[in-house]
Amino acid sequence: MEKKYVTILQASKLLGVTPLTLRNWDKRGMLTAYRNPINNYRVYRFDQIELFLRKMENSKNQLGTRKIDISVV
Repeated sequence: MEKKYVTILQASKLLGVTPLTLRNWDKRGMLTAYRNPINNYRVYRFDQIELFLRKMENSKNQLGTRKIDISVV
C-alpha cells in the first residue's frame, strides 16, 4: 500500500527546501499542511507534494525558455 502522507522533513527533502519554508508556505496558503491527530505534527499529502513539485518544475521550464538577445552593438 502506498504511503499517503509525508512528514515535514520528508516533504522538505522532496521539494528541496527547508522545513521553515514549508511552514511559511502553509501560512500563506501555498501548500496545505494537515495535522497528525496523535501528536499534532504537520504532515503533507504525498499527491499534493507531487503536484506542487510539477508546478515548480513547469514554472522553472517556462522561465528557462525565454531568450534574450544580448548582442554587442
